[in-house]
Amino acid sequence: MLNSETKRSIDAARQVLVGQVPDPKGQVEQITMALLYKFMDALDKESIENGGKASFFVGNYKPLAWSQLMSEALEATERLTLYRKGIEGMAENKNLPDTFRGIFKGAFLSFNDPRTLRLFLTEVDSIQYSHSEDLGDAFEYLLSVLGSQGDAGQFRTPRHIIDFIVEVVSPKKNERILDPACGTAGFLISAQRYIYREGSSNGKSLGDQLTPREKTKLAKNIVGYDISPDMVRLSLANMYLHGLKQPQVREYDTLTSDAYWEEDFDVILANPPFMTPKGGIKPHKRFSVSANRSEVLFVDYIAEHLTLKGRAGIIVPEGIIFQSARAPKALRKNLVENWGLYAVVSLPAGVFNPYSGVKTSILLIDKKFAKETGEILFVKVENDGFNLGAQRRSIDKNDLPAVLDIFQNWKNGRKKKDKKALWIGKEKIAEDGDYNLTGERYREVEIYKNQKWQMVELGEVCEVKRGNSITKKQITTGDIPVIAGGQHPAYFHNESNRTGRTITVSGSGAYAGFVNFFDGPIFASDCSTIQSDSDRVNILFVYYFLKDKQETIYSLRSGMAQPHVYPKDIAKIKIPLPPLEIQKEIAGQIEVKRNAINHAKEVIKNLEGERRYFGREIDKLEGVEWMELGELAEYVNGFAFKPKDWKQSGKKIIRIQNLTKTSEEYNFTDRSDIPEKYIVRRGDLLISWSATIGFYLWDDEDAYLNQHIFKVVLSDKVLKEYLYYSKNKIVKEIIGNVHGNTMQHITKGRFEKIKIPLPPLEVQKQLVAEADKEEEIIAANHRLIELMENKIQSVLKDI
Repeated sequence: MLNSETKRSIDAARQVLVGQVPDPKGQVEQITMALLYKFMDALDKESIENGGKASFFVGNYKPLAWSQLMSEALEATERLTLYRKGIEGMAENKNLPDTFRGIFKGAFLSFNDPRTLRLFLTEVDSIQYSHSEDLGDAFEYLLSVLGSQGDAGQFRTPRHIIDFIVEVVSPKKNERILDPACGTAGFLISAQRYIYREGSSNGKSLGDQLTPREKTKLAKNIVGYDISPDMVRLSLANMYLHGLKQPQVREYDTLTSDAYWEEDFDVILANPPFMTPKGGIKPHKRFSVSANRSEVLFVDYIAEHLTLKGRAGIIVPEGIIFQSARAPKALRKNLVENWGLYAVVSLPAGVFNPYSGVKTSILLIDKKFAKETGEILFVKVENDGFNLGAQRRSIDKNDLPAVLDIFQNWKNGRKKKDKKALWIGKEKIAEDGDYNLTGERYREVEIYKNQKWQMVELGEVCEVKRGNSITKKQITTGDIPVIAGGQHPAYFHNESNRTGRTITVSGSGAYAGFVNFFDGPIFASDCSTIQSDSDRVNILFVYYFLKDKQETIYSLRSGMAQPHVYPKDIAKIKIPLPPLEIQKEIAGQIEVKRNAINHAKEVIKNLEGERRYFGREIDKLEGVEWMELGELAEYVNGFAFKPKDWKQSGKKIIRIQNLTKTSEEYNFTDRSDIPEKYIVRRGDLLISWSATIGFYLWDDEDAYLNQHIFKVVLSDKVLKEYLYYSKNKIVKEIIGNVHGNTMQHITKGRFEKIKIPLPPLEVQKQLVAEADKEEEIIAANHRLIELMENKIQSVLKDI
């Protein structure tokens, strides 16, 4: 289990390197080398203590041992020379096993500053572990900072998603397992852990039911490929530290080389790169599907390299699921008809936050099981146990356990009814030749087939047609909105081609499929329009229904580079058709609630805009002075705690990440000699002046203040609340005074020179009272919006 002290040491090591090694991947590589360097020395010491002898740092390498490098007697430049010699020559050390020599192959020290090296090695030296699994957890945390290799389309797969896929696929101890784009080997390590858990007795050690021979065979059966030598190095280190002492990871271009084409595997697990370089991939000629896009080729490769009873779990970008281009369509046909696809799991769009908002699904293949069923299971995961914001914080809602239950029941011959699950016959999927794998497309029919209202195709009761092309040169000055591919009018024109109430569906680009509504003249350009003069339909009812089914309409997209949604596909959407009076009533109910929501949003927008400066021209009020922040308060910088001060209990230490809520974990200290001025009490005003700059009111128990944060000790000229409510204006001024490219900060001197208008205390009290009331109004309007949205959903469910 990774503890907060180890996290702190890794974060501190990265901060030391930032000035010399700005690239996160470079930082990870340097820390990796240092961690393993230290680990090898620890293994030597352990061996000697147990009556054995050193294995790694012997002969000419003995003076390069970690313990020698950390000697206080060593000069800084001498330490730099020795460490560089050790790092860059370790691959030639004949005493190292092949795995370690492979990890150090091509390694080098990427900076030349003795002071930086001393600080860096000191932080790495503070990382404590009792065995390699502890170090493996530390390494996993280190790898998490990589996040994204965006140029290659590689995104770090969240651990809980990896574990979910592995549990569904359920690898066995005697099976060969592959990840053909293994990155840092997350899938391979998870597969090994799963097999060890399955081979354990209750209350016994992990894998205790596996024989030594089975464990050795398993290590040889777990294989990874990656095109990047850096990723191969990281994956070798990661697998070794997680107990795979002879990891089978090869530097290999899965798509353009066929050196290992003849190999097949029982289980393949992968999150292949999503990005295709300009000009496309130039694959070898052995693929079944002719394509030049990486995501298509990887799925083809995986499906073709499974044994006759093989299984696979593959994360794919959403485009593969529905795009109508020749290659993805041919791929889907093969998956359904020949390659054993039996399930598609739709994941939330924010799974890869903060690295990417790309929407993904999981393709599940089981060649044996797929032959026994004529259906494909579609599952929609709405919550994966984390919110979908940039920080991905843990939440209570988690669909993954229920989805696992659905799979296990189905494979045991029991279909468990669940609103998340939908079974569709393969013949239905093949019906139009498109083999679309969007579950929502089929779900609509299932949801409504037993309803009391008749289902009709939209084209039966509405006119659905494409807009008229218009170029920029043709557009004249006017007030008629031109509706194209975006959410808002692209331009304004002096003529219209649609009047009355019109539903629009954006035709192409990033917003293809976006549903909007206009009550008045528009010029429909790059969009489809839906209108009706039928006495069977209320157009506002249709709009609210389609808006509620926005995801279904997005699934109609086709085209690779430039997604399109066509009128002919929109016209086939089925809608329920209650009597006209009921349609009007439903539309009216929703309209009232929508108006309430829009009004609440406008109130929030106006008040939040005003609160930036109290909604007043403060500098024009009577008795206002422009004063420097340094004249209004004393700003006490936090105490510079050292690694030796961090404890597991005692009084909390407030760090920037605790204020910004990017970390819920606190460090503690039991020191009793910290001066009173560094103690923060409930209600104190704090200002972070480094990295994430902002104002915060402390609302917890007494705690110590770490460095990089000011505690504000007010003079009698200013109210704390006045300063707090002025924060947006002050932060705006700070932004113009920050230093640093890697970590932005403002010096205390510059901060204190910032001027703000300061009214008399009585006026400050009045302004703060008004702001407090506005806060209450804003909170009430947020609650109103949530309430109205829930009521709209309730109304729509009734139909």
